Amino acid sequence: MRELAHNEHRLTISFLAHSLDTLKVDENFLAQPNVIKIRDAYGIRLETKQAWLFDYGVLVCWDFTPFELEQLIQQLDDVIIAPLKRPSIDHYIYCEGESSEFYIKNDCLFLDNSDDMTKLALSHALAQSAKLEFFEEQAQAVISENAYLSQQLAQTGKVPLTRKELAKLRGTLFKTSTDINLHFNLLDTPEFFWDNPNLEGVYQQLSKYLDLLPRIHILQKKLDTIHNVVDMLSTEQNHKHSAFLEWVIIILIAVDIAIYFF
Repeated sequence: MRELAHNEHRLTISFLAHSLDTLKVDENFLAQPNVIKIRDAYGIRLETKQAWLFDYGVLVCWDFTPFELEQLIQQLDDVIIAPLKRPSIDHYIYCEGESSEFYIKNDCLFLDNSDDMTKLALSHALAQSAKLEFFEEQAQAVISENAYLSQQLAQTGKVPLTRKELAKLRGTLFKTSTDINLHFNLLDTPEFFWDNPNLEGVYQQLSKYLDLLPRIHILQKKLDTIHNVVDMLSTEQNHKHSAFLEWVIIILIAVDIAIYFF
């Protein structure tokens, strides 16, 4: 990352784990005087600096040094569930008070104030983007691993997977779709803005810049496509299995008749 100018600050988004143990967070962190909770976000203050930790495993740090970030991540080891082997970290730059309104240019956020609630509003969009990036990578891995299915079916007319393998693949796709649509509220405006509607504008502006909705729709299209292929293969497998059972029944009846007469 390039050196910062005197008026620039470091913004770091870290995707640490699939989720948090919110009971442990409430027990271990909320008792500390520098920690607050606002809806699904935990605010952690370090002197004049602020970090926001979201219950779906994303940490957004405003102006933390790399050492301060590493120290904070280590403190969270006990409260994260299914941590990533290697946390995903993105960097942005922000400037405060240099404009009369919020805007974004070249991955630099120009804030019209230094208010913590404004930073929380922006942190929601940044955290959603980080979580969505994980799902994009997960879905792309599934698509890449199974890209040969339709081609092999077209070439050989055979299904290259067993019924159990197809069921497991359908389960993976269903879990990813469920996580996106239900568990992590990626399609919804966060509840924080019910109490702070005046901040929804900056959130929507950053969400648009990050292409949240188009990325979600593209991801869902990809998942739907591979899901349709799997459904087709599963139907083909069921037909083959049904045909096999029919032949077994026919053979058993024939044997029974042969025994009866002979």
